[in-house]
Amino acid sequence: MAGHSKWKNIQHRKNTQDAKRGKIFMKLAREIYVAAKNGGGDPETNSALRLVIEKARTHNMPNDNIERAIQKATGGQDDTQYDEITYEGYGPGGIAVMVKVLTDNRNRSAAEVRHAFTKNGGNLGENGCVAFMFERKGLLMIDKNVEADEEEIMLQAIEAGADEVESEENGMIIYTEPDHLESVKEALEAEGIQFVTSEVTMIPQTTTTPSEEDAMKMQKLIDMLEDYDDVQDVYHNMD
Repeated sequence: MAGHSKWKNIQHRKNTQDAKRGKIFMKLAREIYVAAKNGGGDPETNSALRLVIEKARTHNMPNDNIERAIQKATGGQDDTQYDEITYEGYGPGGIAVMVKVLTDNRNRSAAEVRHAFTKNGGNLGENGCVAFMFERKGLLMIDKNVEADEEEIMLQAIEAGADEVESEENGMIIYTEPDHLESVKEALEAEGIQFVTSEVTMIPQTTTTPSEEDAMKMQKLIDMLEDYDDVQDVYHNMD
């Protein structure tokens, strides 16, 4: 992932989501519901549920909300079925975009996503048109204010199975294979390290710096997509 600060790119996405706290809690609850419905309500035996609970906590989602979503999924009273769909396309200025959706109505979701792309100068593409530009990775972020030796953290992370560790002005970024995220996180937590972000995400291999006009259009596209209830995540390679 080239460009300026990876930390700032990632943190900007998280801050944008946190600004819509009520909306992100609803979306996280849906993700927790699906994980619990598919694999059971015990995070000790359901790794997918464990990961999304960790993600919810980094967004400061209350435990009561988490428990309600699990109980709804496992209580036998609700038979709602959600499909996971990923849409791909190009935003203004040729920016690659991937949109992760959890929906109980495929037609509604497809229409909403297509409308957002069309209205904001983008084009919805075929499956695979931009996926090759992204890599699914475990992501851990450590704030610069953490009182710990960076070199020691790097060594501990690599020893625990991390793929890559980067130090930036604002903090440290650790990348792992998705299946290794938990083990790396637990190993560093045992050393007293805390994280501001812990999730499996899509990391762009290269970034695109658009014109100011295209950047404004792209932000409108992101905002519109994230306002849809069915959209869980929007990934892009805009710097």
